[in-house]
Amino acid sequence: MAQPSFEESCNVQWDEESPADAPGFVQIKLPADPATPHPDNLDATRPSTEYTSPPGKKAEGFPHHVPDWCNQKVLHRNTLPPRASFHVYDNAADALARDVSKSKTVSLNGTWKFKLAKSPFDTFGDLQDREFESRKWGSIKVPGMWQLQGYGKGPQYTNVNFPFPVDPPNIPFDDNETGCYLRNFEIPRSFRNQQIRLRFEGVDSSFHVFMNDKEVGYSQGSRNPSEFDITEFVEERGKNTLFVRVYQRCDGTYLEDQDQWWLSGIFRDVNLLAFPNIRIEDFQIQTHLDVAYTDAMLSVRVTLNTPSDVGISLYDAGGVPVVESRIVAYTTNTTSILIQNPQKWTADTPYLYQLILTTPDCAVEQRVGFRTVKVTRGVFCVNGKPVKIRGVNRHEHHPDSGRAVPYDFLRQDLLTMKRHNINAIRTSHYINDPRLYDLADELGLWILDECDLECHGFGEIDCNTLQKSSRSHAKDIEIEGNPARWVSDNPEWTEAYVDRARQAVVRDKNHPCIILWSLGNESFYGRNHQAMYDFIHAYDPTRPIHYEGDYWAQTADIYSRMYTSAEEIIRFVEEGQGDTWKPLVMCEYVHAMGTGPGAVKEYVDAFYKYPRLMGGFVWEWANHGLRTKTAKGEEYYGYGGDFGDDPNDGRFVLDGLCNSDHTPTSGLTEYKKTIEPVQVLGGNSKKVKIINRYDHTDLDHLKCTWTLVGDGFRKYGGLVEIPPGIQRSETAELEIEGLALSELPQGESYLEISFTLRHGTNWAPAGHEVAFGQIRLSPVAQKPQLLYLNQLTLKSPTAPKFQKISSQYLRISDTPGKNWIFNIVHGTLTSWTSNGNELLHTPPELTFYRAVTDNDRPTRFGQSWIGSRLHQTKTHVRSVTYSMNDEGVTIKVEARIAPPVLQWSVDAEITYTFNDAGVTIKVKGKPRGQCLPNTFARIGLEMGLKDIESASWFGRGPGEAYRDMKLSQKYGNYTLPISKLFTDPEYPQENGNRTDVRHVTFNVKKDKKASLKASFGTLEEASFSAMNYTTKDIDECQHPYELYTRKKDYTIVKLDWAHMGIGTGSCGPATLDEYVLKCEGFEYEILLE
Repeated sequence: MAQPSFEESCNVQWDEESPADAPGFVQIKLPADPATPHPDNLDATRPSTEYTSPPGKKAEGFPHHVPDWCNQKVLHRNTLPPRASFHVYDNAADALARDVSKSKTVSLNGTWKFKLAKSPFDTFGDLQDREFESRKWGSIKVPGMWQLQGYGKGPQYTNVNFPFPVDPPNIPFDDNETGCYLRNFEIPRSFRNQQIRLRFEGVDSSFHVFMNDKEVGYSQGSRNPSEFDITEFVEERGKNTLFVRVYQRCDGTYLEDQDQWWLSGIFRDVNLLAFPNIRIEDFQIQTHLDVAYTDAMLSVRVTLNTPSDVGISLYDAGGVPVVESRIVAYTTNTTSILIQNPQKWTADTPYLYQLILTTPDCAVEQRVGFRTVKVTRGVFCVNGKPVKIRGVNRHEHHPDSGRAVPYDFLRQDLLTMKRHNINAIRTSHYINDPRLYDLADELGLWILDECDLECHGFGEIDCNTLQKSSRSHAKDIEIEGNPARWVSDNPEWTEAYVDRARQAVVRDKNHPCIILWSLGNESFYGRNHQAMYDFIHAYDPTRPIHYEGDYWAQTADIYSRMYTSAEEIIRFVEEGQGDTWKPLVMCEYVHAMGTGPGAVKEYVDAFYKYPRLMGGFVWEWANHGLRTKTAKGEEYYGYGGDFGDDPNDGRFVLDGLCNSDHTPTSGLTEYKKTIEPVQVLGGNSKKVKIINRYDHTDLDHLKCTWTLVGDGFRKYGGLVEIPPGIQRSETAELEIEGLALSELPQGESYLEISFTLRHGTNWAPAGHEVAFGQIRLSPVAQKPQLLYLNQLTLKSPTAPKFQKISSQYLRISDTPGKNWIFNIVHGTLTSWTSNGNELLHTPPELTFYRAVTDNDRPTRFGQSWIGSRLHQTKTHVRSVTYSMNDEGVTIKVEARIAPPVLQWSVDAEITYTFNDAGVTIKVKGKPRGQCLPNTFARIGLEMGLKDIESASWFGRGPGEAYRDMKLSQKYGNYTLPISKLFTDPEYPQENGNRTDVRHVTFNVKKDKKASLKASFGTLEEASFSAMNYTTKDIDECQHPYELYTRKKDYTIVKLDWAHMGIGTGSCGPATLDEYVLKCEGFEYEILLE
């Protein structure tokens, strides 16, 4: 019996009298005879009608049936069974070429006609209406998101909350934007007399498909593919009209509450496919290595539409045949082939074979990597060797097109990862564009493939699942309600959960890069996760299964944690918590929000020390800012709330190792160093000890060189021989030849060891640096001192003299042409002229505060700084004394540095000594009083300098660094313009600090001789920053464009003797104790010259 369309079942009639903006503006009338319900291909059935009538009367009501997009019993209608992602070719030669243009695939991507309605009931009726009305429609790019192409209410960002009334499985009828897509196409001549399929790789959130005014089917599961057999719906000759109605929300949206923008539309590829009469419907490849991990059994399971001969050919990476076989297959057939000692696939050595399957009518292709994944006595292994995950979480994001990510942009993401030593991706929190897995197979990246599942918002409804105070304490978890009852532990939702597992595993099963399946993210834990696990384990027993919400791994094969401290995961393994035969992975850690993250090394050291710790995935790869403009045309990257979206979670969407354009931040640079595959453990001028941190390869592919580095000195030394065959976790000593102690420069010097690629790869050219180390050759000073301290105690005929020019000011001058003005009432150095050029704009002042970072703000440290008014402290002079002798002029300022309102202070003694060498400033401070801050953000001088164009320094560089994120910055001499010292984060905050600096010179534009040099002597961890923005400006602005309007015409310089670490307190551990700056007494000095 023919099935009525959605419109026919509701008998939609247009109300010509109603204005276009009237609520509903369509009339719904029930048919005289209720339509037969649509059968669903997953055995779901519609309920009869929502309304019943009294005996003898017919029901009247709206709607007649529960809409598919609001009916949890309907997941798909008329979709084909899930299958692996592959293209069909006419012959083996075309398949072997892997050229999609030669396949039986026609892309329907491009510009479609488009119109947006406020609700599904406001859309158009039959084809005649659509064809007529579409003349007035707009256009839209497919793939794409309609909110980013000028349609609808705009993007909305929430981390946890559902942005609509929560009433599962119901979705509001009147508030569900619906996109109407229309395009025409013709069937290629070569497709005739074959099965014609229409495949959507991703549609957010659900959709109905109509072909030539006939309803084809329905599907939901935004990030999962949907494929329809449209053979009976299309005309093989002439025009075909495809109409797709996409719903912003559906009942499946309750399972898609991921931490990202809410965006809608056809956002992945749409393809027209031809499958021949004798065709391969699906195939599954598994590789099984023997106990010695030498020989392999290649298992191929083929599903056909009809019995046929199937050819099986395996080629190596050079195209040389390895196996050629032919089998007689019935509908489904499995065959196993012994492959002797194949090359093994790993992330370090991604060797790919090519498998071609043929029938008399077609051929398909799949690359094969021989590898076996297994958990052995609590250790996660691939090919029998332990693997350490040095990974990232990656959302699909593009700053202009959202989740519709162009291939070149996607590829660049993975290339950047490889170049930064990243070896793994968690596809947070859904299966990705299928092309990502092809790239990961090629480049060598482990993949934790995650099902499209998150329902975090139910935790908000139940007042949070776990108490924050007890979430990370394994034995003390307390439940405040049971959010799992809504969907995760509700049997009404079991099929929806299992469907998402089925879609993910069936599509991606043949990729060697996938070493773990994940049941989803932040969806609590319930029976439906067990059902997902059972399906996956039965379908693919070759990979372990992950799910963080299963805290005690009742179901999952491994333990998983988020944002737990390194100390806690160490305790977990040392105390033998849980099932010791299961390893633990940090599925999210070192939250990379804003400036940071800090203290990554502590985690990585723990991963290497404890075999049960698998490693982790940094949250996350990139900021999700969307490129937009202000009313004045100022471009910036918008975050939650910038598009009028309410509710929203603000800038929490800016939490990546890359900027929103996916260029690396200093956080990614630091992560690259922390996870480098070769570590320098120590050494001297003759020998250097290293360790191999690769999982599956030696160091023979690397070249090593040494360079001697000192202040004003950098000399290339030569090659260093790496002993051949250094295996994973093995140490070795490198002999340094040609370095004579007589060559060491005076002062501080370092032996720099660099490891680069000996030959180019498919992800980086020869010479790309993968690791480095610097070994200090000069002794570390036992006590910090200024290099020029002795000079400042010598008598000099040209020593500065002072003159009191008023009751408030002293003039200090010397014969070389330097003059200073000191305000003895305010206790400040107000002027410094050299050769007639004024250097100072603002006097140096002792300060303790920095602009709050995202990692400071929510922590006890950031809260204490604001609560104690650290940002409002001012210097109040109590006394000033001054004297003059043959050595120069000394001014001593006794001051109380304190905030308003509160009673605490820092009692400070600041001594200025003016000498031929310049000005030495010595400070002593003692905090006292009530309500002191628990830490200082920094201890240093802040001043304004005029006409500065650049800074030159010796210390770590060239990038920003802090005491807990500085390992990636090498000791050396650097010069950068002031504009480049400011890293310009997408949300204004503290940035641009350079640490472990011995001296820095601020170069004046007009006169290089008038430049100002600051020397910290041998003090460790001294820092500086220089920018055109004040701390107050940075704190007050919420976007870069706001900050730009406050740009100063002078340079704000901070010279810090000590600076607090960064931590990961935005979502995770705050700054570790060893990196905090305690609120206690201090004594420092600096030389300005």
